[in-house]
Amino acid sequence: MKEKVIFVLALVISLSGCHSNKKKEVVESLEKPNVLFIAVDDLNDWIGVLGGHPQAKTPNMDKLASRGVLFSNAHCQAPVCNPSRASMMTSLYPSTSGIYFLNPDIKDSPIASKNTVMPKRFQAEGYTVFGGGKLLHNGEGINETHIPNYAGQFGGFGPMPKEKISTYPGHPLWDWGAFPETDNQMPDYKIASWAESKLEENYDKPFWMGVGFYRPHVPQFAPQKWFDMYSLETLQLPKTISDDLDDISPYGIDITREKHVSPTHEWVLENDAWKPLVQSYLACVSFVDEQVGRVITALDNGEYGDNTYIVFFSDHGFHLGEKERYAKRSLWEDGTRVPLIIVGPGIEKGKVCNKPVQLLDVYPTLLELTNIKSDSKLEGHSLVPLLKNPNSEWSHFARTSFGPGNYSITSEDYRFIQYKDGSEEFYNHKMDPNEWYNEIKNKKYTAIIAKHRSQLPKKQYKILGEGSTGHLSYEASDKNSKNN
Repeated sequence: MKEKVIFVLALVISLSGCHSNKKKEVVESLEKPNVLFIAVDDLNDWIGVLGGHPQAKTPNMDKLASRGVLFSNAHCQAPVCNPSRASMMTSLYPSTSGIYFLNPDIKDSPIASKNTVMPKRFQAEGYTVFGGGKLLHNGEGINETHIPNYAGQFGGFGPMPKEKISTYPGHPLWDWGAFPETDNQMPDYKIASWAESKLEENYDKPFWMGVGFYRPHVPQFAPQKWFDMYSLETLQLPKTISDDLDDISPYGIDITREKHVSPTHEWVLENDAWKPLVQSYLACVSFVDEQVGRVITALDNGEYGDNTYIVFFSDHGFHLGEKERYAKRSLWEDGTRVPLIIVGPGIEKGKVCNKPVQLLDVYPTLLELTNIKSDSKLEGHSLVPLLKNPNSEWSHFARTSFGPGNYSITSEDYRFIQYKDGSEEFYNHKMDPNEWYNEIKNKKYTAIIAKHRSQLPKKQYKILGEGSTGHLSYEASDKNSKNN
């Protein structure tokens, strides 16, 4: 009888232990951090906390920055949507993958296709993965291929008016003005609404959620109330100088202009369109800021606000008259620099990091933050040391390319550019934050320039794809260089 009692007690203790272990596993599963990945298309540093434009009104982005680390010196790996996003999702440089321009897709690169894209890696690690809007490029089926449970584009760059609002005769996407009438007609509003509903759901596993907004990408449309925030009478234009291009090589000018579809500076001035372009861009920025705020509020008001890492970023910068240039596709500061904010458990609040970081660093960073095994094929570096201490030693540079042979190398205080024809530029950001004065011939920078030049890739994968504006610009610039 005594032995039977001992056996029963042992069984009870054993079952109790099993239950305790199961409970522990469930708790650990629930505590595994979530990821909220927020992309904004064509957003430069015209947000309040980055000070890119003194009149920019972005209270929600500013508030988000106050909750974590703002990387004030973050750069894309290509100043074009497709290669930038492909680079970020695979953590591979364009010079490694061959994806330099608007095509091809990741699956069509012999190198990039061997890497597991970020959302699918999280899915493989047991995460519930879903996304909506522009996360990768908008080519047919690209987001559906790489984003599990993709919810759709929600109208993409639409809606479009029956006739252009502006007088610009070029590409149909290059239009700007007050349209449509209400916010809820805008795809980004619908994407934010979708995100709000998803954040109200209950999940039995941690989630990776991608939210991709389309504005301020052209067409620069937003309802009238957003334009009313920026009066044309008091609107400030970007700071420029009249002879800004005099110390730049013909190739450096060609690669940002040949075969591009954006308005020329001459057209903008002749048609008195500079202020309207700046106004429409700022209106779109404030509109998308509101949508970002809605998503963050939904996260905070739900069950997951305390256990979610938020990554907020843009895919590349955007010119609005600087270097007599409009749109993206440049290796200057306005083309490569992007907002990047990371918020979440254990990350100090209200910190600013000026170390040169890259979008391809985000993938390895999220792996470390979520305690997922690192991947040696990723070319980025985890930003966790900088999230712990923004002033940590950081030996890395930021590298951006626009086709093989065209590179910018950015450090904490300098930018070096080398073009395919061998011409170069060098800027001291401490003395010249606007990059007005090319110091490449200044002998006092010889050693610093050499250090930056050493960061150029030793190998460059051939250009994949064909026919996009980037391909055509690269080919035309190369041809002009050879003819000269």
